[in-house]
Amino acid sequence: MELLTGLGLSIPAGLNAYIPLLVVAVAQHFEWLELKAPFDTLGEWWMIAVIAVLLVVEIVADKIPAVDHVNDAIQGFVRPAAGGIVAVAAAGSAVDVSPWLLVLAGVVLAGGVHAVKATARPAVNATTAGVGTPAVSAAEDAGALVLSVMALVAPILVVFVSAGVVYSLWRLWRRRRDTGSIVAEP
Repeated sequence: MELLTGLGLSIPAGLNAYIPLLVVAVAQHFEWLELKAPFDTLGEWWMIAVIAVLLVVEIVADKIPAVDHVNDAIQGFVRPAAGGIVAVAAAGSAVDVSPWLLVLAGVVLAGGVHAVKATARPAVNATTAGVGTPAVSAAEDAGALVLSVMALVAPILVVFVSAGVVYSLWRLWRRRRDTGSIVAEP
């Protein structure tokens, strides 16, 4: 289960690097999750405060059209790194997998989610003249929070939710390929 928790936390890191980090930090602080050194430092109040400040900056920057593109460029490095950190921190020594393999898996998962987000956001900005950006960003943040908490509470559900998302994206891609539009025909 620890492996699913770690990998499950990597996925929302691709949407917002600091939400899963903050969830892990708070869980460590209140002893809902036991992180091994050096990751146990995440549960210190000063580290929680640093992550919270970074989260506020990320949330604000991601809601402003054009600024969100600059933010996505910067976060292109941060989000995969955060995915690697939460993967190895949450799964840690509880599983018989190389820590570097966990980091790599976390980086790939978070990086993949970030790539989809960063690719889709310009389309949202262009089609809504920037009006849709705050709503889409808020939905991404809510999704990242729900997935992060789910990865801690019921990590097996992450597998089903991820499979559902992949299936939905595949259907959307097929519909677009077949009809040239993502809007369903009446």
